[in-house]
Amino acid sequence: MSSEAALDAFISRQRKLLVDERAAEIERSSLLLSNCGPKLLEQKGLALNGLGVASMNIGLGGKTLVELERPSAYHTSPSFPPHTLRFVGNPQPPGDLARIEANVTAPGGSSAKKAKKATSTTSETKPAEGVVYRVSDTRIVMALDSSDTSDDTDLPERCRVVKIANSVTYDRMDKAIDALEKTIKGSNTDDKNVPQLTPLVQVLMAMSEVSNLVPVPPIEYFDTNLNQSQKDAIKFCLESPEVACIQFSLGTGKTHTLIELIRQLTRTSPNEKPKRILVCGASNLSVDNILERLLAIPSEGKGDKLKVTRIGHPARVMATQNILDSTLEVQASRTDQAALAKDVQTELETTLGILSGTGKGAKGKRPKGAERRKLWDEVKALRKEHRKREGGVVESVVGDAQVILATCHSAGGRQIRRHDFDVVIIDEATQAMEAVCWVPIFKAKKLILAGDPKQLPPTVLSLDKKKKLQQKQGIKDKSSATNKSKPSAKAAPTKEEDDESDSSGDETEEGAEKKTAVPTSKPRVPSLVPPRSLETTLFERLERMYGNRIKRMLNVQYRMHNKICEFPSKTLYGNRLDSHESVAEHLLSDVVEAEGVDEETVKEMLETPVVFFDTAGCEYFERTDGDGDEGSKCNENEAMVVKSYIDKLVEVGLEPSQIAIISPYQAQVTLLNSLLRPQHGPRLEIGTVDGMQGREKDTVIISMVRSNDKREVGFLKEKRRLNVAMTRARRHLCVVGDSSTVKHGGSYLKSWLNWLEANADLRYGGLE
Repeated sequence: MSSEAALDAFISRQRKLLVDERAAEIERSSLLLSNCGPKLLEQKGLALNGLGVASMNIGLGGKTLVELERPSAYHTSPSFPPHTLRFVGNPQPPGDLARIEANVTAPGGSSAKKAKKATSTTSETKPAEGVVYRVSDTRIVMALDSSDTSDDTDLPERCRVVKIANSVTYDRMDKAIDALEKTIKGSNTDDKNVPQLTPLVQVLMAMSEVSNLVPVPPIEYFDTNLNQSQKDAIKFCLESPEVACIQFSLGTGKTHTLIELIRQLTRTSPNEKPKRILVCGASNLSVDNILERLLAIPSEGKGDKLKVTRIGHPARVMATQNILDSTLEVQASRTDQAALAKDVQTELETTLGILSGTGKGAKGKRPKGAERRKLWDEVKALRKEHRKREGGVVESVVGDAQVILATCHSAGGRQIRRHDFDVVIIDEATQAMEAVCWVPIFKAKKLILAGDPKQLPPTVLSLDKKKKLQQKQGIKDKSSATNKSKPSAKAAPTKEEDDESDSSGDETEEGAEKKTAVPTSKPRVPSLVPPRSLETTLFERLERMYGNRIKRMLNVQYRMHNKICEFPSKTLYGNRLDSHESVAEHLLSDVVEAEGVDEETVKEMLETPVVFFDTAGCEYFERTDGDGDEGSKCNENEAMVVKSYIDKLVEVGLEPSQIAIISPYQAQVTLLNSLLRPQHGPRLEIGTVDGMQGREKDTVIISMVRSNDKREVGFLKEKRRLNVAMTRARRHLCVVGDSSTVKHGGSYLKSWLNWLEANADLRYGGLE
């Protein structure tokens, strides 16, 4: 069991990693903003300058909606310049975090000094932070949460909107780790804000063993189409007293399984109290996908439908009517008590309209001096009253819901602060940092994690920065070592290097399992080990601690042709994945009517599941788009091979919407966009591997880019990234790359290239 020293080491390491990550986030955003002049910032798409307030209203949940425009007094055109401020909507539900602040016209000099002086002399004018709620060509709407901004936030007459880093998430993760430390040490036991040391927490921290399974009565499944591995996973989750992990992969029906699990957990019996479930996810999109499926469940006979409520900022929820109708804010607005809060809201909006100079009778003039201070005092009092009345309504809605859905981060909000649950389910648990998972964990007695550790881990900025530094130092160390030591000498790898080589795929899971096999009669003793980086998720840590005692795997995939599934199944999933008969042999010819196309072309283009265009020997060398070796990579000749192949696919009847192009490098994505968008339009999807995780298409083309004399492959060697790329295709996978370069990226890439040469339709990659 974990010693006090082991627990302290774990907590300290988590804190250190979070500090580094917060610093990296600030460096990427805030320092960039401070080092750029206002015009350059706008040119980079990170800001909109010279804006004025068009209106101020109260939106869902008491959020202040501020509508901004480009006043004609400062601009010749009302249209915004190109920018990267994202807003709520598909396919990107989350709105960007941004700040409204006084407009600055220059990075230095008289204009900046005047702006600074004006800001210092107006103590009431403070920057306001919020989420980009809506954007048009001429208007941008910011949703400000009154709980996160001061009650007397007064916007300047001329302001700008600037993208910012998200500090709230880090604050909540820090608080979660603090709470964990107090809980496991048993300090402040009388403090209601300190979570209890439950059996779940003890198991997660290796302070006690996992309890034996508790048998459940025979299960009557709602979904009769579930396969045996899905049924086994559901039964295992129901029988596990503290924690259960479901490993899914490659279109194995994870969401179907979770929906069935939620229905089983919420099933009521005469002698049992209905369970309350908290469903969380690493992203808003994963939460909304589960919510959509839950809303589609029909009512059982005369019984009511499952009562579900979605927690979260309205600007971050998928903009579809059924999803919005399930949000806490909309549900609260439709209760009988909501009318009381509505009266206060109307009065509050009227006062805000007068303050911004946009209300009735204001005539574009904003009150000043004592009158303005008096109005802000009224706003303070009205907001306080609004929150009080709305709080009662919110408490009523949340208390009535049987299933609450939120992101892990949003689960720390005030709406469910005083609520406990029987079970918490975390989807995409292998894409969430462990610290953010603890936010909802403290609210439940039982935990169920769903994820795939063989796909992309959480995005960790500090790790990328560390790797670049190590690579630079490694080049210097290598050159100096070459001069000082014998050519045949080989230094023993460090622990860090061992970890890196493992992530590069130098060993298949099958081989690893054989090496680490232990007798099943003697279970491993759980040991709490501090994480090497924030990429080590709670799912992976528990898997290492307890093995198959807390995990079940879904092993029937419903996405890919059997040939596309073959390599990842063999190398990453212990050869345990089976292709369902409905997809095992499906091809493009099943969904494309190739009229007037000869048989040979149909076979070549539509009846071949895997194609490999090998550009070895063509001298299609990559180039770096950016400064030095750190810039993104692109390959013009390889892009032309991709374009030529897509043109042929479209000629034989394939729709651009059925095709996705994936590349590990953003520069290649940009190049492919410029080549293909004019001809094939926006329906052709082009993106990086990270952007395609969780997506699928009938046809996927992978452009590997790397081709050089040094045989360097960069982060292409990360097998999880490669796994995501090759498993997005349903019926046809095409790979374009230089085998003479790529095969030097480690044993995993070498194995993949060997498999392609033996199993794919091998074609010459040269341009005719």
